[in-house]
Parts: sequence; structure tokens; C-alpha cells
Amino acid sequence: MSTKHRTLPALEEDYQVLSDTVREFADEVVAPVSAELDAQHEFPYEIVAQMGEMGLFGLPFPEEYGGMGGDYFALALALEQLGRVNQSVAITLEAGVSLGAMPLLKFGTEEQKQRWLPDLVAGTHLAGFGLTEPGAGSDAAGTQTTAALEDGQWRINGAKEFITNSGTDITSLVTVTAVTGTVEGRTGHDGRPAKEISTILVPAGTEGFSVAKAYDKVGWNSSDTHALHFTDARVPEENLLGARGRGFAHFLEILDEGRIAIAALATGAAQGCVDESVAYAKQRTSFGQKIGQFQAVSFKIARMQARAHAARLAYYEAAQKMLAGKPFKTEAAMAKLIAGEAAMDNARDATQVFGGYGFMNETLVARHYRDSKILEVGEGTTEVQLMLIARELGL
Repeated sequence: MSTKHRTLPALEEDYQVLSDTVREFADEVVAPVSAELDAQHEFPYEIVAQMGEMGLFGLPFPEEYGGMGGDYFALALALEQLGRVNQSVAITLEAGVSLGAMPLLKFGTEEQKQRWLPDLVAGTHLAGFGLTEPGAGSDAAGTQTTAALEDGQWRINGAKEFITNSGTDITSLVTVTAVTGTVEGRTGHDGRPAKEISTILVPAGTEGFSVAKAYDKVGWNSSDTHALHFTDARVPEENLLGARGRGFAHFLEILDEGRIAIAALATGAAQGCVDESVAYAKQRTSFGQKIGQFQAVSFKIARMQARAHAARLAYYEAAQKMLAGKPFKTEAAMAKLIAGEAAMDNARDATQVFGGYGFMNETLVARHYRDSKILEVGEGTTEVQLMLIARELGL
């Protein structure tokens, strides 16, 4: 797919074809089963398999590893269309690509890539990224998980929280951040020697590596999320991913790109709320006329559409800068901030448009209402995005 300059928000033909194809798949395959999957808290294995066959997990990966040879913007377009109808399915794809497979592509050795990427790119296997801990998330100094190198093996001890795609039947590995030493001459904000953070590949089934029971979440009920525990889990020295001591820096780089993907997903959620509200307002009658004829309703939906449009422009621009090789950290932070808030605000307003029906879990707007809050929290909270933007302003 071409990465030349684009005039926003128009799409080149190949991107438009991809977007239309995924939209049709979302409407015809994903949407009809979404309420049941959500109610049963059931992971969408069949849908994941179909997305793999469509090449969605391979969109931004080179053909030599079985990928589609596309780019991150193509992935974002797919996530927007899936996010309209089912955020759980969309986050499974997003995390499988940006957090699961992308670190291997960016930082792995050729041997690691050849071993793990083909199955991840095909969507037949999934991988997770273990950063967050019971007492640490964005704060690297709070990392407590340790990995000690002994006799050619890493001995890992610690715990991780809220790890997506970490406990499915097709999860093949989890990449974990761990303290592998201290950095000479540097201290953390607590005055102690700065921690050396590295990333290590831990295959599923490794002795000493256990996956806790799935969380009972407010939303994203069809996505897979677990706590992980490591008790003297041992993996070979060559399972180090990237340079020793660069683990947290690597993750921050992955997270910058991931914010664009999350913003695209959130834009889809915001647009899904608009679409549902427009359809409902055109058929629901009250006081002898369609409720869409009442200015109070029509203006609310108009504002929802403006939010979705602004979110789309924001992630388009961030993706454009990334593909052009320009700095995009601040644009990605703004895109996630704008899109996450748009999704949550639109979900609230859509629920109001639907009235009592919007409070019923089988409706899409009710699912968006429960699902969208995490878009202001996961992969960098709203406050983190504001901090990054303020820092760019010199504050």
C-alpha cells in the first residue's frame, strides 16, 4: 500500500477498499453475534480465525513473515470499522498486532522473528505484552518483576496485571518487562539506583509461568484479560528481546504507535454511537413525530457526529506523520485523548437518545457505554496524554 502524502480525510483507493471490506465483515459477521458473545463473556475464536484468513493480523507486516506488506494506517482503518460494532473484537486485533507481534518485528533477532512472527501474523496464535503490575504501570521505577541471568537462563519472578490476549487457547507467548539490574550512575525519583528494565519472551506453558482466572470486567467482555504470575520461571538467555536495559524504552516506542491504533478504535466506537442514534431517531416516535425531528435530539446527534469527525482527523494526521517518518508522539497523544473522550461522550449521549432501551445490555449503545470508559484508561490514561501534550508545550 502506498505511503505517499494523502489529503485528509480522503482515502486512496487501496485504503478505501480495505475499509469497505472490513466494514462489510463487521456488519455481516461480527455484529450479529456480538450481543451473545458479550453476554456469555466468550472469546471470539471463530471471528479471530476469519480475521486471520482476511490478513488483518498481517496488515502492517512484511510479506517475508507472511504479512500483507501494508502499514499501520491500514491497521487503523480496520480497527475503526471493527470498533463501530464490537470493541472486544477490535481490541483483540489491536493488542495482537501492536502489543503482541510488533515488538518482535521491531526489536527481535531474525531467529526470534522466524520462530514467532508467522503464526502471529496469520492470526493463528496470539501474544501479549506484560508491562502493568499490581503497583506499577507507566512508572518504570515501580517495576517489581525481576529476571536474573543464571547459567544461560533468565529466572523470572513477579506478577503482571491487566494483560490482553494472555490466556487464550491460542496464546503462544507473552513479552514481559523485568528488572535485570541497575543502571550505573543513575538514580530514580526515589533516590535509589535506577532500575535496568529489559524485555523477555516467555512462551506459554513455561514452568513457573501461570495465568490467573479471567477478570470480571465492566466492559470488553469478549476480550481476553488476565493477571500473570512468575515463580522461578526459566527461559533461555536468547529470549531477551532487544538490547538489555532498553525494555521500557522499547515499550514506549510501541505505545506511541499503539495510541494511533487505540484512537482509531475509539473513533469507530464514537461513529457507531452516531449511526445507531441516527437510525433510532428516524424510527422512534414520540408525541406524534419521529424523535429526530426534535431539536433537542437532532442537535445532540449532530454534536456526536462532530466529535467522531474530529477524532478521525486526529488519528489520520498522527498516522500520516508516522508514515512520513516525522515526529508524531504529541499527535498520537492528542488523537488518543480526543478519540477516547469522543467515544465516552458519544456513548453517554447515545444512551440518552435511546432512553430506557439504551440501558438494556443487548443494545449496541449499552455495550459502547460500558466498553468506552477503558478507552480513557488503557494504553495510557487521559492524564498521561495531557502530560505528554503539556510537556511538548514546555510546561
